[in-house]
Formats: sequence, structure tokens, C-alpha cells
Amino acid sequence: MTVDSAILAVVDALGLPPESRVDARVPKKLLVEQGAPTAADKRAIQEGIDELQWLAACKAATIGVPSFTDDVREYLEIAIIACVFRAGAKASRLVELIHRAIPYPVLLITADEAGLTVSAAHKRAAQNEAQRVVIDGVVGVSGLHPEQDQPEEQEFLRSLALARQPRQSLWTLYEGWLSRIEALKAARLNGVYAATDDPEVIGRRRESLDAAAVLNRQLVGLHSQAKREKQLNRRVDLNLQIQRLEADLATHKKNL
Repeated sequence: MTVDSAILAVVDALGLPPESRVDARVPKKLLVEQGAPTAADKRAIQEGIDELQWLAACKAATIGVPSFTDDVREYLEIAIIACVFRAGAKASRLVELIHRAIPYPVLLITADEAGLTVSAAHKRAAQNEAQRVVIDGVVGVSGLHPEQDQPEEQEFLRSLALARQPRQSLWTLYEGWLSRIEALKAARLNGVYAATDDPEVIGRRRESLDAAAVLNRQLVGLHSQAKREKQLNRRVDLNLQIQRLEADLATHKKNL
């Protein structure tokens, strides 16, 4: 399966109506002008992005889901964007820059040598700057290979279908896609893919995913320290810390 066909496998899984398709190339110059706050970011875009495409526009007129507006957010459209990265690209930074540059919430599908990444980021109005939109944080899952028969990934793809999302508003639709990304992240930890639209379950899973990410970072650091440590008593202490964190991690995995 080529990069293009892998991306299309995800797009096809969304089950979007033909009216929503845009299939337009987005010039890198536009991304540089709107989403590159530093010279380093400009270089990352110019050197790291091979192709950027606006695949679909999900809005009331194209998919029949109402827009959403409150004091914090205005969801008039969800943009489905695809991007192919070149070898050596700063992928995580580029994903963030693309989400920041586009004023609409984005379901972003990116491809590099490690496979596909699907990401989302809720957006809200900036508190101190009129007309400025900020992201709450990027939620993504990487290393996807639609051509491989991996059960959790195949369940994830099936669960992305528009017909299987909450459709009260574009906000609930976007939250549905974001929660399915989180469900696959959870499945990578506990081996079980379980899509849900229950806010309480989503909230607990989100907290456990955040906690697990922190614990995993701490464990990497402690394991590195333990390998370098020469004093036996200090190594014993580090190993006890590792055991406690691993127990905490196991608890959070059960809550996923």
C-alpha cells in the first residue's frame, strides 16, 4: 500500500458524503505565512513537508451536522487535512503547526517513514486576543499501517465512520473522532479497543492516558539512571522507585 492509498484508507473509513470533498492542494507558502512563528518553524515546513492537501470540509451544508457556538468555541466547519512528510521531518512539531495554522478544528492525517498519524486538537477563542484561536492540545496516535491486519487498528478505522459518531453538533462530532483516537492510544497500552461516547468513560480514560504518559516518561528516566548508577544502595533505591511507578502504571491501564 502506497502512502497515498494508506491516507485514502483512513479517508474512506470516515464515510463522508461526496458533497464534503474538496481535494485541493494547500501551498506550503500559506502554512509558512499563517503557522510559522519562528525561522526554525519556517525551515521545518519548507524542508519537512512534501505535500499538503485539504481533503474535505465537514459543515452543516455538506454533512448535515449543525454548527456549534458557545462562549468559548465556534465550530462552523471541520477540515480533513492530509500531509506527507519528507524523511527526517520534525513530524511532531509540524503536526502542531498545522493544527495551529488552520482556524477550523482539523482531523489531520500525516504520513512519514514510520506510518500514518491521525490527530485532532480542540480549539477555542484566546482569552486576551480578539479573533485569535488557540488549541487545547494535540491528541494523536502514530505508527498506523492500514494495510496490515492489526485488529485494534482495523476496529479503530471502522469506528471512524461518520454514521457512528455523535451528530448533535460539529463539536460532538469532533469529540467523537478525538475520543476514538484516545481509544486506540488506550488499546496500545491494554490491548483492548473500546470506542465510546459516554462522557464519564471518556473523562476517566483521558485522565488515565495523561497519567500513563507522565509515568512512562518518569520510568524512562529512572531506567536510564539505574543503568548508569554505580552505587549498589542507590541502584536498589531506583529499582524500588521503578517498581512503585510500574504498579501505578498498571492501575491506570486498568482504567483505560
